Amino acid sequence: MKALSEQALARDPILTCGVWMRSVSFMSEVLYVYTAAGSREIARRLMQGAVRERLAAGGQVAGPVESAFWHEGSFGTGEEWQVLLRSSVGAYSRLESYLKDHHEWSNPEIVAIPVAAGSPSYLQWVGSVTDSADGQDCR
Repeated sequence: MKALSEQALARDPILTCGVWMRSVSFMSEVLYVYTAAGSREIARRLMQGAVRERLAAGGQVAGPVESAFWHEGSFGTGEEWQVLLRSSVGAYSRLESYLKDHHEWSNPEIVAIPVAAGSPSYLQWVGSVTDSADGQDCR
């Protein structure tokens, strides 16, 4: 594929890797934050608490899922419930602290995955909910 000119890159829409892109926000401040819990009830409590505290704009619980892992030097398997939270860079440290403080496990998996692109109105919604968690508008 031949390189696109600067003029072509400045136009909207643009052709990137054979796909037409239109008015999409890239490298947003939105994060998908993932953790897991040993039961549906604990997963639900973590999700609802984070959303209630406005540390996440929304969340989902899925499961059970089958897991395999190393824990304290031993191989193990079991069922877990996945928790996916929609949050923001500005709220992440408070969300991570909340999850650690309210989790049943002493060292829970808590990871944040940046949302590279999304509809502008959706990304703005997530930011508006989570940025108001401490009463300040961080945008």
